[in-house]
Amino acid sequence: MEKSNIWYVTGASKGIGRSLVEQLLLQGKKVAATSRKISAFSEITNENLLPLEVDLTDEKSIATSLEKTKNVFGKIDVIVNNAGYGIGGALEELSEKEINDNFNVNFFAVVKVIQQALPYLRNQRSGHIINISSITGFAPGLGWSIYSAAKFAVTGLSEALVNDLKPLGINVTAVLPGWFRTNFAKPNSIAFSKKQIDDYAFLKIAHQKMNEIDGKQLGNPDKVANTFIELVNSQNPPTLLFLGSDAHKRATNKITHLSQQIEQWKNLSLSTDFEE
Repeated sequence: MEKSNIWYVTGASKGIGRSLVEQLLLQGKKVAATSRKISAFSEITNENLLPLEVDLTDEKSIATSLEKTKNVFGKIDVIVNNAGYGIGGALEELSEKEINDNFNVNFFAVVKVIQQALPYLRNQRSGHIINISSITGFAPGLGWSIYSAAKFAVTGLSEALVNDLKPLGINVTAVLPGWFRTNFAKPNSIAFSKKQIDDYAFLKIAHQKMNEIDGKQLGNPDKVANTFIELVNSQNPPTLLFLGSDAHKRATNKITHLSQQIEQWKNLSLSTDFEE
C-alpha cells in the first residue's frame, strides 16, 4: 500500500537531500524542503514543492515549518532528517565551539525536528522517520572522531525510538550511507579543526584520501529516492539501512570483528556475575 506521498526533508539544498527532493517530485510526491535560505530552491518549479527557510537550531522555526507543511498538504507522512556536515580533526585539536556546532547540526537538530514532528505523527497513528546517519556512525574511520560520535548518537537515538514509537504506528529507520557522488567532500560540507598538532599528521593523510575519491564515489544520489520509497512502504522496515556497497561491506566487516571480539572476551564478560 502506498503511504509515502507527503515528505518533509531537511538539508534539502544540496547533496543527497537535493537529489532526494528532485526525484520525489518527479514521482509525484509532495515535498516540504528545508534550507537555511529559501533561495536555494529558486531553480525548482513544481507545484508539489513547499520550500521552507528553517533554522534547525531553533525550535520555533522548526515548529512553524511543520505547521505550514500540515496546513498546505494536510498531513505529513515521512520525516527525513538529512541536514549535517562533516568535521575532521583529532579530538585534541577540536575546540569546544567546533564540537558543539557539529553536534548542534548533526544530532540536536535531529532531536528538535523529531520532537516537533511527533505530535502530528502520533495523532494520525502513522508515519516514518528516516534519520540520515553515516557509515562512520557504525564503523568509524580515521580522523573523524566528533563527526562519528554525532552520527553514532543519531544511530543510537533511532534504534531506541523504534521501541518507543512502534506501538504508536510510527516507524523509524537510521540510514547509514557510504560515499555518494555529491558535494559532501567539498569545503561547504566539510570543516576541519583550526588547531593543528604535528603528531596527528597521519590523520591529514586520511583526510586527503577523501579529496582523491571526490567524483569517483560509488553511490548514485539519484537512486536514493526509490530506496526510501520502498523503505517506507515496507510492512517491516529495518531499523538500520546501510546504503551503498561500500557501507554494506564496512558494516559486515565491523560485525564480523565485533562478534569475534565478544567471543574472545566472553569469560571476562561473564566473570562479574554472582556465583550461585
